[in-house]
Amino acid sequence: QGDYIFYTDWMWTSFVVFSISQSTMLAVGAIYYMLFTGVPGTATYYATIMTIYTWVAKGAWFALGYPYDFIVVPVWIPSAMLLDLTYWATRRNKHAAIIIGGTLVGLSFPLFNMVNLLLVRDPLEVAFKYPRPTLPAYMTPIEPQVGKFY
Repeated sequence: QGDYIFYTDWMWTSFVVFSISQSTMLAVGAIYYMLFTGVPGTATYYATIMTIYTWVAKGAWFALGYPYDFIVVPVWIPSAMLLDLTYWATRRNKHAAIIIGGTLVGLSFPLFNMVNLLLVRDPLEVAFKYPRPTLPAYMTPIEPQVGKFY
C-alpha cells in the first residue's frame, strides 16, 4: 500500500534528528548574523524566511500530488523571537547571548514542533488514501529466482 507508514516507523528518530539539526541551524545562523550586524530581530527575520520557503516547498509537493501533510512546516518563529529577546537583553555580553539564547532555542523548538506534529493527520490513514504510485515497467525490480530448481 502507501509508503507513508515510513513516517510512523521513524517518527521519534525524525523528531529528534530534526529538532537538533534545525534548532542548531536557527541558533548558529541567527547568532552569527546578529553578532556581525548587531541587529536584534534578525533571528525572527531569518525564521520567517525559512517558514515562507517551507510553505513554497509544501505547495510544490502538494502540486505534485502528495498529501497536504507530506511536508510539515516547522515552527521556527517563536524560538527565534526568544533568541532575539535574549540578544536584546544581553547586549553587553555576546557569550551570554550565545549560551542563553542557544539554550532557549534548543529547549523551546522541540516543544513547539511537538505540538505542531500532534496536529498532523494519522499517517496510516494517509497511507491508505494515497497509495504509492506504480513504477513504470523499466523501473520495476525483478525478483531473483534463487533456489527454484523445479
